[in-house]
Amino acid sequence: MPSQPLTNTQRMAYRIGRGETGVLTFEPYKSEILPLWRFKTPAIARQSSKAIYAKFLEYGEQDDFIGMDMSRKFLQMGMTRAKRYANHAGGRKYDKKTGEELEKSTGHVGMEEKLESSAVFKEVWERAKRDEGYVRLKEVFQKEQKEWDKERKKIKKEEGDVGDVVVGEKKGGKMKTEKKIKEEEN
Repeated sequence: MPSQPLTNTQRMAYRIGRGETGVLTFEPYKSEILPLWRFKTPAIARQSSKAIYAKFLEYGEQDDFIGMDMSRKFLQMGMTRAKRYANHAGGRKYDKKTGEELEKSTGHVGMEEKLESSAVFKEVWERAKRDEGYVRLKEVFQKEQKEWDKERKKIKKEEGDVGDVVVGEKKGGKMKTEKKIKEEEN
């Protein structure tokens, strides 16, 4: 468990998301795991991924899915960031001025080292994703969160506080929505 236990509302605010979504924003897990995260060399990556995986297992022993998932995200981020440094000297993927993606490097100092670091994290990340305890707790958490969201929506509807109002146009296949507070009639 984190040093300060989360309230149920805080727990339910956590979203698994896609990939590494939210990895650098969800406290207190970020502060507990971030100091363990390093990928400069394969040796450092091995040490880092081992420490993060140990944290993953520790959270699992405490039935703390969010801690396990945050650890999984850090492992995935170790893989992707090391890969970025392998593909782009200095790690910069986009041009500062134009925002366009830069060409991949064809060979620079440290490229092989970063590829190996990425592979180290990938192996541990794959193991974490397949962990039986993780899979079980993920299913439980998703079910619990679905019920929580359903109940919250029901309460808000009953109270008449919030409604979805469509604003703007359909962009990228998704309709933009905005939450509006209904004014109470006097």
